[in-house]
Amino acid sequence: MASIERPRPPAGVHTPGRAAIPARHLRTDCWWLAPTVTVVVLTAFVVYSTWRAFANADYYAAPYVSPFYSPCLASDCVPMRGGADLAVFGPWWGISPAIIVLIFPLGFRLTCYYYRKAYYRGFWSAPPACAVAEPHARYTGETRLPLVLQNVHRYFFYFALAFAVILSYDAALGFRDPAGHWGHMGLGTLVLLANIALIWAYTLSCHSCRHIVGGRLKHFSRHPVRYRMWTWVSRLNAHHMALAWASLVGVAVADFYVYLVASGAFADPRFF
Repeated sequence: MASIERPRPPAGVHTPGRAAIPARHLRTDCWWLAPTVTVVVLTAFVVYSTWRAFANADYYAAPYVSPFYSPCLASDCVPMRGGADLAVFGPWWGISPAIIVLIFPLGFRLTCYYYRKAYYRGFWSAPPACAVAEPHARYTGETRLPLVLQNVHRYFFYFALAFAVILSYDAALGFRDPAGHWGHMGLGTLVLLANIALIWAYTLSCHSCRHIVGGRLKHFSRHPVRYRMWTWVSRLNAHHMALAWASLVGVAVADFYVYLVASGAFADPRFF
């Protein structure tokens, strides 16, 4: 006797007790545009950064160094005049030194609160947008592996601060000529300065930074310095989304500019 297949009970947003709305959503705007742009931009950045990281070439054109390769921790790095080539990893490290470096800034961005919202919506549809039902039957949030590891974001923040200091040093070195003499500036100097300015703005606008500066305080009046710093960070935090995208584009542009100069495809204009 053939078994009768019973219909599956409703799941997700269609479970009993939820609003009985037959339509998937009631939005009439282009709600799908933002997650689509997120997928396109993040995919393009991943493809580009992967190519540049494994290329292991054309990342230094005195006095400019690509942010993907600084600090250069492998002993086989191209010699950088006064740069952050620390040679921590010996000859046994056989692949691109950028692989060592990119773990930390990418880890900081991957666990960033804003980026999490962006790629959860874009790649996983969890949910696709506000007031749009997600297609998944279950939702566990960030309480289980692997998403519970997102809580390491606050620790990646400290690494991000260290890398921002190093990239600031690299930007300062841009005020030299290829021979190492100070008091010069080229277009690459402005590119690196713009890049580090966006990186600092994005890093300091981070929610973890805001919590470190003003979190766990019961009385702001007793901590006027921390309160003033908290208000500054809060103003930046209001623009965290825009700074996240601007700094992502900025670091890719800075790397591509150094690549063009180092490969000989473009001559760096010198202003003085």
